[in-house]
Amino acid sequence: MVDLAFGLAGKVLEKLGSFAYQELCLAWGLQTDLKKIERTISTIKIVLLDAEDKQASNLVLRDWLWQLKDILYDADDVIDEIEYNALRKQAITAYGSTSTKVRHFFSSSMALPSRLKLAHKIKDIRERLDEIKANKNQFNLIERREDEHVMPMWREMTHSSVESLVIGRHGDKEKIVEPLMKANGNVNVISIVGLGGMGKTTLAKLVYNDETVVNHFQLKMWVCVSTDFRVTRLMEEVLKSAGCKVNKNSSTEDTLQTRLRELLKDKRFLLVLDDVRNDNRNKWVELIDLLNGGSHGSVIVVTTRSHKVSSILDPIYTHSLEGLSKEDCLSLFVKCAFKEGEDKRYPNLLSIADKIVEKCKRVPLAVKSLGGLLYSKVDEREWEFVRDSEIWELEENEGSILPALRLSYNQMPIHLKRCFAYCVNFPKDHEFNNFLLIEQWVAHGLILQLPVYKKQELEDIGDLYIKELMSRCFFQDLDEPIFDMYTFKMHDLVHDLVLSIGHEEWLEIDSDNKDMASTVHHLSISSSDQQVSKFSNKLANVRSIMYRTKPHVSSVEACISRFKSLRVLAIPGSNFENLPSSIGTQKHLRYLDLSNNLSIKKLPNSICKLHNLQTLLLDGCRNLERLPKDMRNMINLRFLGISTKDTCLFVNGVCCFNSLQILYVVKCPRLECLFPQMDRCLTNLRILVFVDCDSLTSLPPIIKHLKALESLCICDLKK
Repeated sequence: MVDLAFGLAGKVLEKLGSFAYQELCLAWGLQTDLKKIERTISTIKIVLLDAEDKQASNLVLRDWLWQLKDILYDADDVIDEIEYNALRKQAITAYGSTSTKVRHFFSSSMALPSRLKLAHKIKDIRERLDEIKANKNQFNLIERREDEHVMPMWREMTHSSVESLVIGRHGDKEKIVEPLMKANGNVNVISIVGLGGMGKTTLAKLVYNDETVVNHFQLKMWVCVSTDFRVTRLMEEVLKSAGCKVNKNSSTEDTLQTRLRELLKDKRFLLVLDDVRNDNRNKWVELIDLLNGGSHGSVIVVTTRSHKVSSILDPIYTHSLEGLSKEDCLSLFVKCAFKEGEDKRYPNLLSIADKIVEKCKRVPLAVKSLGGLLYSKVDEREWEFVRDSEIWELEENEGSILPALRLSYNQMPIHLKRCFAYCVNFPKDHEFNNFLLIEQWVAHGLILQLPVYKKQELEDIGDLYIKELMSRCFFQDLDEPIFDMYTFKMHDLVHDLVLSIGHEEWLEIDSDNKDMASTVHHLSISSSDQQVSKFSNKLANVRSIMYRTKPHVSSVEACISRFKSLRVLAIPGSNFENLPSSIGTQKHLRYLDLSNNLSIKKLPNSICKLHNLQTLLLDGCRNLERLPKDMRNMINLRFLGISTKDTCLFVNGVCCFNSLQILYVVKCPRLECLFPQMDRCLTNLRILVFVDCDSLTSLPPIIKHLKALESLCICDLKK
């Protein structure tokens, strides 16, 4: 399940229990029913951990949990609606014109029909919860509470520390480097073949970064291939890896071929094609023909799980990657599970580690995952639990989820499980951006400000979540941070795990869709608008939509009209000129991504009604003339990325954006100022970035008023 019932219940209870919310409900006359709902959810919540564990073997219990989740989602929407009205009142009071304030006064004083409708929804939720509570008795569930939250311990994962966790592969590297350096054909192929989790990509990186190899080749490129072997896409990725800019809107196959040949002409190049799965020889020949322009000694290194794929490549050398030796496995486990030198203090744990490593079947990914799970834990019982888990007894077929990964997931705290499961929304080999993933977690209420985090901002807590998942090997391939921003990936076996957890709540709409579950709450769209229309009519409580293709504006409008519970709407790289004005009806929306739309020139002013919106991404919208006049009404905004042709960002900016934490100002060639009036703006801004703002000849005067500013980054200014 993408969102566990236990976590969802906790989120609803947290909202119901807040002092500000209780005061609001008292003013609205809704306190009695909401108090009953709070008590009922509290009673149910204490058995949910037991229910989550037992549902796999009890279909009736599983159905009971789904019914409960549907009610909790509805409760979350009702609470959100009440909070939205409070935010709307706050925005109008602060920034509304006299006429707007008068209209609001009369509309709110005559809002009895709206209040009655809301009261009816609350009563319906209360009655459905009462029925759920009564039915729980048949399952004989026991009360269990989650362990008290303590500050999590993990190994700090930096780019260099990840490299240092490579053990036992030096010999493999030398065996590949030798034929690679001696290659003398025009295009030579070397393949690395091995099962998932063996470390093929890690080994290829060792070769790629070897000093001798670096000095030998004039050009080095790396492309992650996976299941998408479209030659046009691969040409784009090769060019981008070489540092060339690629405009998808204007690049044709012919222009890509010309640019690729010019790039490779008379150069000895190294190209790594990682995770190749295509076994169609014709496609491979088509790609090789395009790569033939380099000089003698050029090499393509391919990593693949399949010996069949390797055989059709006609490699000059095939390296079959085996598991680590038992000694290397134990060394790797110790390095992941203990601080430097600490293992010598716990010989009792080392004897247990020896048995755990044996069960990992020499697979490095499994070893690192369980080592990260046990990092800084010295209670012998926790180690014995991992060693003796029943998961090791499950039959493991080729391509199945590694038991070690499943075990590591099962031992995660609830807050980490929810955030990890949300990653089902992203495709295999997706390059995650820490800021964007964290803001999506925030949008869905997956990050909780628990006492242990000592009033840290949500973004900081989210960063701790990523580091903890990184230490457990659920994230990997960490890049060096730039302006506090970094990227990382998920191993495809880990992605298989997240799919097995979240497949019932997530759906990718593509040309192959045949059926769907009524439990779907998250959509990824990579199909035609007609296909979207066909499936959208069968769904109700969708909470996130991510477009993987360029939609027609009618498709976007249909989704906005159909789905009123959206928290996340991502439409990057689109080309419609006008965002539908109906966007203002999305009361629950927290995250809106319109980035890299080169056609859009203005936004509807109705977007300013999104008082709950926390993240707005307009970076790359280089033809955007100006921001809407009432944008200061978006009083909950935490993250803003912006590109515009305007000379001043916020014309009506007095006293606004005091929730804003991060401001990215990108490709604004005419920008001269942020605000015409500087006082009392951006009081909580922590990160400010300017990129390609050529007319910004000096720092804006507002800088001296930004008391919370932690990072200021300015780059690519021509003046």
